[in-house]
Amino acid sequence: MVRRPPWIDLAIAAVGTALTELVWAKSWFGNPIAGPAWATVAWPLLLDAPLAWRRSAPLAACLLVLAGVVVQAASTGNSAEGLEVIYAIGFAVYSVAAYGTRRKAVVGLAAFGAAYGVFTWFDRNVQSGESGQRWSAAFFCVIFVATWFAGVWMHSRREAAALARRTVDLEREAGAAVAGERARMARELHDIVSHNLSVVVLQAAGARAGGASASTLEKIERSGREALVEMRRLLGVLREDDGSAAGPLAPQPGIAQLEQLAETMRSTGISVDVDVSSAVTPLPPAVELAAYRIVQEGLTNVLKHAAATRALVRVGIDADVLVVEVVDDGAGAGTTDGGGHGLAGMRERVALFGGALRAGDRVGGGFEIHARIPVA
Repeated sequence: MVRRPPWIDLAIAAVGTALTELVWAKSWFGNPIAGPAWATVAWPLLLDAPLAWRRSAPLAACLLVLAGVVVQAASTGNSAEGLEVIYAIGFAVYSVAAYGTRRKAVVGLAAFGAAYGVFTWFDRNVQSGESGQRWSAAFFCVIFVATWFAGVWMHSRREAAALARRTVDLEREAGAAVAGERARMARELHDIVSHNLSVVVLQAAGARAGGASASTLEKIERSGREALVEMRRLLGVLREDDGSAAGPLAPQPGIAQLEQLAETMRSTGISVDVDVSSAVTPLPPAVELAAYRIVQEGLTNVLKHAAATRALVRVGIDADVLVVEVVDDGAGAGTTDGGGHGLAGMRERVALFGGALRAGDRVGGGFEIHARIPVA
């Protein structure tokens, strides 16, 4: 259905009704037309009023207009001829083809054929046998059919334009999805690379300053391998369209891996305590991954910016909300990464679940990250 201002169709119906009324009410001017009395009022309404719904109900409007033609011809015994009839039939057959479905358009054309047959049957001029009259009737039949085809053509054009707009909308949505996916990959790469390589750099610096022991070098190797494993897993997902050629992927980290994460921080000389409430039951993987990444980013900030010696990670449940806290005793303000992905990435992760994140200096020193993620 095509949306248009309703007054346009009302005006078309009103003009047609007035035109028909003017022709059939010539008795007002002393020249009455033969026929039943109802024809001067009822027939103009039956013939033209349905045009007010020619867009919203094109088939019904067309059938009513054609019914008006048939009723007039059968009841008077002589089909009406004139601009008022051409006007009503023309709009009716065009509208059913332009604004109706293909099936309704075909039904409207068939109804027109039947109605026009009745019209010519009762038309005394056509039945007189004059070849000119018959040619005239055939000419107008062709005109009406051509009008129907014009409506079909307009319907096709309208559908093509709608399809083009839909294609543009889909391309825009696809572009937004790609941009969102790129942002998500940027967060994942930042979280993986920033944390693990920060640990590697600090361990290497400590090894160079204090003499490289076998255990220290082993820790550096393990941190580097963990970074490579996570990087390969992410890139493996990006390379494969259907996953048929990809090898088995390790599960995404979650709350159970927080202790292992803390251990890598302890190897750099920072004391990290992890307190996970017993009330924290298995959560959706996406929520657990978000919690893990928040803690990972928080500890990375502690390592890179806070100049802290101690950090505390707390994870608990508060009325169907997962609460994640990372607290340190470092320098406080400025606990963000220079690239701008750290706190921004955490806020985006929390916002995806309708949660909230607060990050700022603590009273008495240090920095605190407090995230609340709904899990209901």
